[in-house]
Amino acid sequence: MTRLVLAAGTTETAAIEGLSAAGTDGDLLVHTPSADAEILEYGKPVRAPVTPVSPAGCPTPAVVTRAVRERLDLPLTVVDAGLAKPTAAGTVTVGATPGRDIREEEPVPTAYGVWEAARQFGRALDEDLLLAETVPGGTTTALGVLTALGETDATGVSSSLAANPLDLKREVVAAGLDASDLDAGSCAGQPRRAIRRMGDPTAAVLGGLTVGALETDTPVTLAGGTQLLAVAALARHADADGRLSLATTSFIDADPNVDLSAAADAFELDVTVTDPGFDESHVAFERYLAGEAKEGVGMGGALAVADAAGVPMADVRDGVISTYERLLG
Repeated sequence: MTRLVLAAGTTETAAIEGLSAAGTDGDLLVHTPSADAEILEYGKPVRAPVTPVSPAGCPTPAVVTRAVRERLDLPLTVVDAGLAKPTAAGTVTVGATPGRDIREEEPVPTAYGVWEAARQFGRALDEDLLLAETVPGGTTTALGVLTALGETDATGVSSSLAANPLDLKREVVAAGLDASDLDAGSCAGQPRRAIRRMGDPTAAVLGGLTVGALETDTPVTLAGGTQLLAVAALARHADADGRLSLATTSFIDADPNVDLSAAADAFELDVTVTDPGFDESHVAFERYLAGEAKEGVGMGGALAVADAAGVPMADVRDGVISTYERLLG
């Protein structure tokens, strides 16, 4: 049995204009992770006052993961990884609080404690784990973590936007390094310090979960793109040497700003790439084909599980359309 574990959290970094497509309104952005958790649990937002779509109308990847859950017995656990707004989904608490802007000295002051609590939780789980995230601004904080660890050459960084604002991300990360009095690579071998100074709380949750699970030989698949590559880097810098997999989408694989082969070599990852076969037949697919979203909320992992279980991608696509239309009423 495979269990999907979603780390849902926030970072004030997402409020920097131009960084994230995870919402149509900056004031509603902080509700996106809460809404994503509800979509996975109930098929639609229940308490969150927002339906997560990009400014161009791209639906949250949660619609894909939910479509898979409706076709497979895929248990879900949501970990509160620093939610700024309440969610109606049931959550596990590990002491995380919302992340601050990474241009501050310590954007995740609770990183050490959250990592340890998540590690203990990961040690207690005995099912195959599919670890995922939802955190607006997460590719920027992931770049911050990778830079602090000295691992940017091994990965690159994606974006939820069709036009990746790499220059802006690098400016934000450079400001964060200055605020934290760090150089690139200063946190090599110190993963919790990298998160505390340059990350977001979902990284602390997922890093701890990964290390804890590997300590007990529990199979771990990181379900996602840039943020989950950063989690792989964190685990390896914590000297976790167990077998680790990454399941992601064809949209990440096609992203010229991400080098999956280099990351697989650097972090000893078994990589699975799944193509959902999106086309121009429905508005729910069009913005993905244009380069938006690409990953998130366990999308790549859910697609891989569906494919391995023999669920036709046509059935998954039908489920995406049904979930999308349910969201928009």
